[in-house]
Amino acid sequence: QVQLVESGGGLVQPGGSLRLSCAASVSMFRFNVMAWYRQAPGKERELVAFVTSGGTTNVADSVKGRFTISRDNAKNTVSLQMNSLKPEDTAVYYCKSTNAYGGHSWGQGTQVTVSS
Repeated sequence: QVQLVESGGGLVQPGGSLRLSCAASVSMFRFNVMAWYRQAPGKERELVAFVTSGGTTNVADSVKGRFTISRDNAKNTVSLQMNSLKPEDTAVYYCKSTNAYGGHSWGQGTQVTVSS
């Protein structure tokens, strides 16, 4: 069974940066897509960014130019670099893996709070 463990969340002031990491318990070569989602209180979970096994990346319009996703297959990790953070980025951030058969796994989430 795949386990994903997120880390790197915390409290940061507006304009600050955080780097989230997601460590997978199995080889990431199994996964076609690795993604970051977030869920703010009272809102639905939304896709923030994804990266494919071929290295193609995409980010949501709301974070374009501020967030960058990357994966390190050798270390079985996927990261989300978040710069110029805004209060509206406050949410629980989740890592998700999807394999070639459509099966997926979620991490437990890490809280990001942007506040002065």
